[in-house]
Amino acid sequence: MKDSKNGTSIQVIDRAASLLDAIARYQEPVSLKVLGAETGLHASTAHRILGSLVGNRFVERDPAGRYRLGLRLLQLGVRLHSNIDLRAVALPVMEALRDKLGESVNLTLREGDVVVYIEKATPNRMMHVQQLVGSRAPLHVTAVGKLMLGAAGDEAIRGYAQRTNLPAYTRNTITTIARLKDECSEAVQRGYALDNEEAEIDVGCIGVLLYDGTGNVAAGLSVSAPIERRRMAWVDDVIAAGQQISAQLGHRPQT
Repeated sequence: MKDSKNGTSIQVIDRAASLLDAIARYQEPVSLKVLGAETGLHASTAHRILGSLVGNRFVERDPAGRYRLGLRLLQLGVRLHSNIDLRAVALPVMEALRDKLGESVNLTLREGDVVVYIEKATPNRMMHVQQLVGSRAPLHVTAVGKLMLGAAGDEAIRGYAQRTNLPAYTRNTITTIARLKDECSEAVQRGYALDNEEAEIDVGCIGVLLYDGTGNVAAGLSVSAPIERRRMAWVDDVIAAGQQISAQLGHRPQT
């Protein structure tokens, strides 16, 4: 194997990385056939590398033989963003926000072209929005995802749109680059974003970004509710909760 320090790369690592990137582009578990087509790898090669990734918990294989990113990546992602345990810091604030608003509160990380739900605080009521920890959603259909795209800039938005083709999940999903750029930019400027039944009909969200001590985006915080119960009056509470978590992560906003 060649040394990457000399400008070359280690082939099996490159192939594993391409498989992880391909899996991350899909919200649902993906088949070996699709992964082979995405990466250009022969089925036997992809299967062998995926087997090792599954063994090391970087990838999970469902009963139907399809693949999704594994929880070990989630754990490493949390460590990457901060030496502080992000979930431990965020959860008390999330629970206080849940108790105040009476709705579900979610903590998300960006992983490629999707957000991953890594923590939740759900209310004790019969009807509430339920997001499973470890589940994924495309950036353009979520409030925090649009903020993450907006923070990355117009070129990043254009690249995301070209990679994903902005698939529609509901009649309200944003499906054009121009509209996505406008909405992401406006969301960053005002400090919060909305999901207006764009991922799921009858569900609305309000999202904000969380920042670490370096000023970089660390994660996203959102409140999700049946659309008829969502109130814009909650925006200030969600922003305040985001600022509280960010401060505990070491963020000091510029004055």
